[in-house]
Amino acid sequence: MAKDREEHEQEPISEEELIELVLEAQREALEKERQARLEGKPIKPKRTPPFARLIAWLIAITLTFGSFAVIFEIFSIPAVEFLKTSARLSSQNDIQTYKQAVVQISTEESKGTGFTISEDGLILTNAHVIEDALTLTVYFPEDGIYKAEVVASYPEIDTAILQVEGNNLPYLTLAENYKFTSSEAVYFIGNPLFFSGIANEGHVLGKKLLSDWHDEVYMMRAPVYRGNSGSPVINMNGEVIGVVFATIEDDEHGHVGLFIPVNLIHERMIN
Repeated sequence: MAKDREEHEQEPISEEELIELVLEAQREALEKERQARLEGKPIKPKRTPPFARLIAWLIAITLTFGSFAVIFEIFSIPAVEFLKTSARLSSQNDIQTYKQAVVQISTEESKGTGFTISEDGLILTNAHVIEDALTLTVYFPEDGIYKAEVVASYPEIDTAILQVEGNNLPYLTLAENYKFTSSEAVYFIGNPLFFSGIANEGHVLGKKLLSDWHDEVYMMRAPVYRGNSGSPVINMNGEVIGVVFATIEDDEHGHVGLFIPVNLIHERMIN
């Protein structure tokens, strides 16, 4: 499964490389700041590289005028379209509520997405997000930083459950069952590339049986990128129907996102 996952999820694309180049300095600064907060160290101001300052300045200007068009024209990055969609969706009250329960999971080598499924801190994510991690740091957009431990892992469906020590945490409700509806509209929220808390939308296309899986997963037409692993797929009733874990090139549909249906998750959690 690891081989297929690398092929599905880590296949480089030019848009990602450009965005990563622009935001690398920002990512490193944020990670150092988070670690400093965890260790109780004072945070020292650090000069931002000129190129990163220029990008931040352009983004600030375009946000002021309510449009990212200038950035698109300068850098020709179609992938950044998801920022416009996220800004639009994030103005909705329901999306704002969902986002509070979606967390960033950081390990020594990578980051991914997860989401709380109980008010006492149970978190659902992908097994590959926390694979071989010595320490796990979970960042809530409203509730701060927590250390997490792995409660259970189901690598056969690329799913894991973490636990943080907390009370009255925001959480999402898992649907009891998922029945496929052609072109069903869905939301998903995650931390793609070097962004955090990005809301997006897509449509469910149908089932897919991967070469090294025993269970079928679902495809969706949606802008899924690295870092979206562990993102909740949410239906129009506000229930989680699946978890994003990869992308693939499908013969019929082309480049699509893949999610694990909630049915499989319930089966493993019960057993």
